[in-house]
Amino acid sequence: MDDQYTIEDREDQIRLREAWGHTLERLSTSMPATALERFLRPLRPIGIQGESAVFMAPGRFVHTWVTEKYLDKLSEAVSDELGFAVRFEVKYEAREKPATPSIAPKVSSTPVAMESSRFIPDPCFVFDQFVVGQSNRMAYAGAKAVASHPGVKYNPLFIYGPSGLGKTHLLHAIANELIARDPKLSVVYMTAQQFTEEFVYALQHNRIDQFRRSHRNVNVWLLDDVQFISERDKTQEEVFHTFNYLQQSGKQVVLCADRSPRDLLLMSERLRSRFESNLVVDVQMPDTETRCAIIQKKAEREGVGLDHDTAMVLAETVPGTIRTLEGALTKLIAQASLDETPITRDLAVSVVHAYFQSSAPVRPSFEQIVNAVSRQFDIPVPEIKGESRKAPIAHARHVAVYVTREITKGSWKHIGQLFGNRDHTSMMHGYRKIRQMMDHDRELHLAVHNLIRDLFPDA
Repeated sequence: MDDQYTIEDREDQIRLREAWGHTLERLSTSMPATALERFLRPLRPIGIQGESAVFMAPGRFVHTWVTEKYLDKLSEAVSDELGFAVRFEVKYEAREKPATPSIAPKVSSTPVAMESSRFIPDPCFVFDQFVVGQSNRMAYAGAKAVASHPGVKYNPLFIYGPSGLGKTHLLHAIANELIARDPKLSVVYMTAQQFTEEFVYALQHNRIDQFRRSHRNVNVWLLDDVQFISERDKTQEEVFHTFNYLQQSGKQVVLCADRSPRDLLLMSERLRSRFESNLVVDVQMPDTETRCAIIQKKAEREGVGLDHDTAMVLAETVPGTIRTLEGALTKLIAQASLDETPITRDLAVSVVHAYFQSSAPVRPSFEQIVNAVSRQFDIPVPEIKGESRKAPIAHARHVAVYVTREITKGSWKHIGQLFGNRDHTSMMHGYRKIRQMMDHDRELHLAVHNLIRDLFPDA
């Protein structure tokens, strides 16, 4: 089958997946978000076959749309990320013909209930390969607890955060650990878009009972990209009843989204309340030290020697998510191979300058951040950095800590040093306090958002 790989194929598959992740990041700035989510994100990288980068579409409709509208652009973008020319090729899985005649039009897609039954988690996505830092520690701990005691602790577990920070990795890691312990355990993983498309197919072909059995007769249900169903009332209704059935049966439910349940504004209130009924954790942009550790772990997995200074060049200067960061490492490895030179700090600097910094806004310095906060709240800079605990001054200081962390991604220890060698726990407290206040205070939320935006005038 097309989705089975040999050991020899794995390196190409991983490289293509990384190139695809970075391609999606780039396209997110130049095409409508709805088109990106509906037609491009569902494409599954299969591997590099000859001169083609082969992808699998979830159905004929997505296959036709991509082929007719974006084939040339995708070929160019993926070739650029890989470092050599490929032709973007899209396939889709043909559906077996029904046993009885039907007047419904033929739909070429994976049969309902078949995809979940043959789900095989990505063997690269295991807990040992997940780099834990302050930005994802709670999410990692929650996922580990679920893998150790499914259906007992943290049910449901809801993980949220921007794309490309490791949420899907944690879902697959849960599945890998559970299946390794008990290969007969029934584990279903799918995206909310896949769930929606299977649900629609089941309704059209009178197979709704089979569809429901495929999702409810399981031990663990992992649903990714939940935000996709925000405007789909009937799908939300089906997710609601599936969720209730599984939870009441003591089966484990884990969900991921790009935002917290309370921010899924177009989701029904009763579904949002279910999502919030147990542990809700977020995955944030990692600090520089964690980014460096991720790069080194990735290089080790690729069998590439990468010293700390070279890894720090990528960690400090490549903007964007972990997918972008790993894409930069792939680019660096490819460049070294092309030039037949060792991977050095100077080569990393040149690769970053050539491919990743030209379109990135210049990151403001700490002094610029503190001065901007000073102007916003009319509090002198020395007082923001000082020891005063007066409420207005402390509030401005906490905002400065929040903005510094959001922009620089520096470690808490480093940020504490910037604010007069304060303890890292006080920095974490200030950050979390502002974040919680922003959830309820719209005026503060807008003020901080505008402050950050004004610090990037050219972005």
